[in-house]
Amino acid sequence: MKRLSHQIYLTIILCLVAVVMVAGFFWSRSGGSMHTRQAFAVAGELAAAALPASTQSQQTQSAALKVFAKRLDIDLALFSSKFDLIASTTTKQMPTPPHGRHHGGFMFKKGGPAWSIALPDGRWLVARITRNKPHRPGLRLIILLSSIALVIGLLAWPVVRGLTRRLEHLQNGIEKLKSGDLSSRVKIEGRDEIARLAKSFNDAAERIEELVKSHKMLLANASHELRTPLSRIRLGIDLLAKQPNQARSDAIALDIKELDDLIEEILLLSRLDARLELDEKETIDLLALAAEEASNYKQCETEGTPVMVNGSTRLLRRMIRNLLENATKHASPPIHVKVVKSGTMAKLQICDNGPGISPKHMKDIFEPFHRGDTSSTTAGTGLGLALVRQIAERHGGTVQVIDNPKDGRLNCFEIKIPTHTT
Repeated sequence: MKRLSHQIYLTIILCLVAVVMVAGFFWSRSGGSMHTRQAFAVAGELAAAALPASTQSQQTQSAALKVFAKRLDIDLALFSSKFDLIASTTTKQMPTPPHGRHHGGFMFKKGGPAWSIALPDGRWLVARITRNKPHRPGLRLIILLSSIALVIGLLAWPVVRGLTRRLEHLQNGIEKLKSGDLSSRVKIEGRDEIARLAKSFNDAAERIEELVKSHKMLLANASHELRTPLSRIRLGIDLLAKQPNQARSDAIALDIKELDDLIEEILLLSRLDARLELDEKETIDLLALAAEEASNYKQCETEGTPVMVNGSTRLLRRMIRNLLENATKHASPPIHVKVVKSGTMAKLQICDNGPGISPKHMKDIFEPFHRGDTSSTTAGTGLGLALVRQIAERHGGTVQVIDNPKDGRLNCFEIKIPTHTT
């Protein structure tokens, strides 16, 4: 009984049998409905008209009872008002009418089911179908319950098996995922809890596959990017050991800072990839935060209206700083920062005076380690815009490159983040 389908199936059958048996028990003890009582009362009146009066002799009553039983082809027994046997048409023992009952009804006793009918004069007539073969008590009830259980069982099995088959498919998908097949998915069937569970599994598997691919790519690119500053540091240390001077020391310090920044951005990007929700949330004035960061850069103007958002001050500050650093390194001043409210979204725009982004780089500009024009000697790790996108998405927002309203060039970054909600 380890299979879930067998457990559910057996539970249905047992519950069905229990319900039928309880219903049969209470029905047999209830004494019948009002319609049944009326039918037995009519039968009593008719039987009283066909039988001699109670004042007649026992022989007369017995003879009439036999004629009546022969015409109906049943076994009959006549009892007095004190439940004494007056006459019987069979040598078999007939059940005595139930004491304390004032109306007729069904009786389920040894020898098979019988009917007790109350006559108007107080006598009782007990009838039972004539049986030529030995009767086994409860056989009909067992056959009835078995038939019902069989029919319900045949109808319930496809439903139960359908449920458990989908669970088995889900289990197979989990086993494949556990063995390393990250592309494993299960077919979503139906609209019930199992279907929602299958969808959750597919979403989780897709998320895991994306994380593993992202981390593999990040590791491969990071190992390549780390070699350049490390090689420069190694070479600088060798030259510094042979001929110390301040310029080489400053170059080594700059390489170490570049290496430190690269490692910090790799770790931050990895943490953002691994988490869908922010660790901390607070109410932030996006305009004030942008103005504070813009004050650290020359020829950087800020305008707009105060807009409150929910999020991490540290991450939003890093996002704005990366965009300002990108504008400073790859374009020319002045830099223009604008914050406005658009419906339920806070809109942040950072525009520069540079030539804009080439259309061929638009597709990959927010990918990790993408530097656009590879011939450029401008410093950078290629992770700044990737972090901008990740931070915007973790705040429920988006980032895109738009045309500068002044000159029409693609040198404006626009970020939309949901405004503060209580």
